[in-house]
Amino acid sequence: MKLISVIGCVALGSLLTAGVMHYRYTKTTDTLQLTKEWDKVFAQSDKVDTRKVTFKNRYGITLVGDLYLPKDVQGKMPAIAVSGPFGAVKEQSSGLYAQTMAERGFITLAFDPSFTGESGGNVRDVASPDINTEDFSAAVDYLTTLPNVDENKIGIIGICGWGGFALNAAAMDTRIKATVTSTMYDMTRVSSKGYNDVMSADDLYKLRERLNAQRTKDYKSGTFAKADGLPEKLTGNEPQFVQDYYGYYKTSVGFHKRSINSNGHWNTTSALSLITQPILAYADTIKSPVLMIHGEKAHSRYFSEGAYAKLTGNNKELMIIPGANHVDLYYKTDVIPFDKMEQFFKNNLK
Repeated sequence: MKLISVIGCVALGSLLTAGVMHYRYTKTTDTLQLTKEWDKVFAQSDKVDTRKVTFKNRYGITLVGDLYLPKDVQGKMPAIAVSGPFGAVKEQSSGLYAQTMAERGFITLAFDPSFTGESGGNVRDVASPDINTEDFSAAVDYLTTLPNVDENKIGIIGICGWGGFALNAAAMDTRIKATVTSTMYDMTRVSSKGYNDVMSADDLYKLRERLNAQRTKDYKSGTFAKADGLPEKLTGNEPQFVQDYYGYYKTSVGFHKRSINSNGHWNTTSALSLITQPILAYADTIKSPVLMIHGEKAHSRYFSEGAYAKLTGNNKELMIIPGANHVDLYYKTDVIPFDKMEQFFKNNLK
């Protein structure tokens, strides 16, 4: 059986033989060049003011976000931090979610995770269960400092792979009072077991051997091998979910030059920590409310169903959107249940 490992929401079937593409190690620095123009893949709202902000996580990495403020903000308001999908940037889905929720009366923050987009951290294009979970808490840190934010009314939204990190953050950070996941991936589950949990223990061990061998090569060469991402062109023989990803990330619908899934590649060895550090181990300890949203036709639906089963008590809800696939919840405003999310946060951030 051919081993298939997955980073983000893109199948990387050639991860195990990656090595053609390499990027040099660079000196650690957070000297950032931030865009000033509106470069989102969605239209700017006339109901919301937006400004670029920076803040640090507890590892000292500078994160960059877009703060969305309902016009004529007065008094203390509830706030929501948003990130995802895995391998995307804040100019894509997370920004759309943030702007829409700001239109509905919340201060929102869409941010780029560590090592991606405009955020700092070197080397680039690295994933980490610990650091990526921390990024959500760092966003909460920042929101608590804003004069118009009620620090006791902060929630988070995690999209795709960031849905899993959102649940992990909610299990760790009691300041998070409500959590929404949309079209969720558990990146640690899919990395260690493959899609639909088909990877055997022997195959997983072989994967670890190959990734560690690549780590040796990377260190000796002073470069990082890059995993495969989406194809540059479709042949028509790809699985439907890959075609769906392509239709968002590689076309005018959602392409963004800073997005890994649109125009880059994850580091191959990022999979090592995802394989051995399951992020939902403490999901059953979450006491704050959780709303999980997934498409009926999504190939990834089983991730939300599995995570939902781990949650305990009466603080959870799983909403299945009829007919929707995984990518529909990235950008289709007539499919994403914003009314439901608005009511959820209004009920639980009060």
